[in-house]
Amino acid sequence: MKKITTFALLMVSLFATAQQQTIDQKVNDLLKKMTIEEKIGQLNQYTGDNQATGPITINPNKQSEIKAGLVGSMLNIIGTKYTRQYQELAMQSRLKIPLLFGQDVIHGYKTTFPLPLAEAASWDLQAIEQGARVAAEEASASGIHWTFAPMVDISRDPRWGRVMEGAGEDTYLGSKIAYARVKGFQGNKLGDLNSVMACVKHFAAYGAGVGGRDYNSVDMSERMLWETYLPPFKAALDAGAATFMNSFNDLNGIPATGNVHLQRDILKGKWNFQGFVVSDWGSIGEMVAHGYSKDLKEAAYSAITAGSDMDMESNAYRYNLAELVKEGRVSIDLVDDAVRRILRKKFELGLFDDPYRYSNDKRAEKVLGNPENRKAAREMAEKSIVLLKNENQTLPLSKDTKTIAFIGPMVKEYKANMGFWAVELPEVNYDKWVVSQWDGLQNKVGKNTKLLYAKGCEVDGDNKDGFAEAVAVAKQADVVILSIGERHNMSGEAKSRSDLHIPGVQEDLVKAVMATGKPVVVLINAGRPLVFNWTADNAPAVVYTWWLGTEAGNAIANVLFGDYNPSGKLPMTFPREVGQVPIYYNHFSTGRPAKDENATNYVSAYIDLKNSPKFPFGYGLSYTKFNYSDLKLSSTKIKNNETIKVSFTLSNVGKVAGEEVAQLYLKDKFGSVVRPVLELRDFQKVKLNAGESKTIEFTIDKEKLSFYNNKLEWTTEPGDFELMIGSSSADIKLRSDFELLAN
Repeated sequence: MKKITTFALLMVSLFATAQQQTIDQKVNDLLKKMTIEEKIGQLNQYTGDNQATGPITINPNKQSEIKAGLVGSMLNIIGTKYTRQYQELAMQSRLKIPLLFGQDVIHGYKTTFPLPLAEAASWDLQAIEQGARVAAEEASASGIHWTFAPMVDISRDPRWGRVMEGAGEDTYLGSKIAYARVKGFQGNKLGDLNSVMACVKHFAAYGAGVGGRDYNSVDMSERMLWETYLPPFKAALDAGAATFMNSFNDLNGIPATGNVHLQRDILKGKWNFQGFVVSDWGSIGEMVAHGYSKDLKEAAYSAITAGSDMDMESNAYRYNLAELVKEGRVSIDLVDDAVRRILRKKFELGLFDDPYRYSNDKRAEKVLGNPENRKAAREMAEKSIVLLKNENQTLPLSKDTKTIAFIGPMVKEYKANMGFWAVELPEVNYDKWVVSQWDGLQNKVGKNTKLLYAKGCEVDGDNKDGFAEAVAVAKQADVVILSIGERHNMSGEAKSRSDLHIPGVQEDLVKAVMATGKPVVVLINAGRPLVFNWTADNAPAVVYTWWLGTEAGNAIANVLFGDYNPSGKLPMTFPREVGQVPIYYNHFSTGRPAKDENATNYVSAYIDLKNSPKFPFGYGLSYTKFNYSDLKLSSTKIKNNETIKVSFTLSNVGKVAGEEVAQLYLKDKFGSVVRPVLELRDFQKVKLNAGESKTIEFTIDKEKLSFYNNKLEWTTEPGDFELMIGSSSADIKLRSDFELLAN
């Protein structure tokens, strides 16, 4: 049987190689027929005139340019009808090279899933992959070939609005999620009708912008770049990602779009990436504003030289690249390499065989109407919710509760639940498609429960006129649910915030309702970590709901009433105040570390604030309790080529079934360079029935002990390590030491 399996794998490998050789031959044959203008056309991407995700370039000649073979790709063309219409224009060109259609399918297409940061809070890689799979199925059925996702930027600064689009602050978790999302988007292989090309962004270090401001500069050491910010990109590449997108920021003074080190040396050189790189919206032209390029022509020169293959919406290549080749400044080989990369993907997608194969009305109707997609979105939303506080078992609510007051500006929102970066389809009535929080609660409670409502206030502004009604409604209820937070469009691209507190007078509304003495549950809707100290300290129950998508209301209701036991864990550290930012769990120690959260005397600390975060990385509560015990290591001394088997017992000692994310952290106690105080190196999400125990196993190997030294070598060093297993980065339950020996 083993011989047969090996033979089968060999045959599959040989077939794939032969197929790729065939595609490469076809690409080369086509390339020989192309004029320089047609080649550059393949590097040119335009947006449609609607549904833009950036500043639209007014160009009345788009359609005629497509007919002339001067456009290789379009974005923001939604639906089978319109993708077919534009593809028909491309089929009128001399060589009939099909268009690629791209779209920002970030967390769902028609069926909207939770924000990516919310999904990261699930720590459920299988569910995250499934979410991307559903998005790919729906998008590809609507004529889309290519999504501009996943965003894999590591971010330690919640002021940055685009934290909502990524997986948070941790490199290990972020890398695992990057891999899962690429697998979800691309499915079994490119060319399958339910697959879309992934686009890994933003290459690189975009999440480290100074001050948390979008599009801003990044200045960091090479060791920090390699150890913290590049690994998720490598994980996505290892998953087979078809394309990469460069980033808006400059890195150490060189704009990423024109950065040879990033794109030529690392991505296409050291990592041998065979796909193509697309610029971010207008980022080639923006090198002029950076002060890096004198004009658009020089920007085009820098971008193509650095390895940026496709120009999104800046027209730099369209109007300058042919002249640069003619002048001899740009080799035609560089242009040909970029064109080859793009044509290869079009062949792999099967577009030369059938340019309209993704624009099938009947398939679109079937896929977009699949009720299983909503089920998957609801389950993902449930997993994404994080229970931050639950005093006196305020939650779950009893279904026999007589009167519930549901108060706040988010309660009856529909479209807002989709969050930022949701695809807006003109044919969808969101008041009927999206389940509001109010509707979700109505769907959940029985006929004997009375629901009361008051808006209370707006999201922002200082108007408290609605407080009196909210208080009056609260007084009539047995329990109050308050839904507050930031607007859905306060987090996202170009949505950096200097103030992370709950906007407006919403926390004053919480205070007013709390004064009634009623039990209060606070739901916080957001796309980033927020500051809400009074609420966190005083409300008996606090639930972080993020923005959860199409099934938000049903998912929240299921958690509130205990039909789903919350299992989410924070993928980012929550600060006490903005002054702590950037704040992250895996920081370095200092020569004068604070011994506890209140230490201030000549140590690394603030004199006016506790040293600890409000909520640590990896934190999240459950309706049950878990016990960690009986830690065992197979050895306490190993060499590089050896492993340690780690086992412990995880027990559900509560009264209901639940899921726990058991987290393994390591600390390299001494090294040739300073190492973090602890680092996540593995995790498992485990479901246990009430009273059930299970032995959990981890393996410590060379890879988990490696790091980049001061020579940028990925290596290990002999020495002492501390192993920690816990429920969060700040709640370590089990500890042990071991030693890595010299070989």
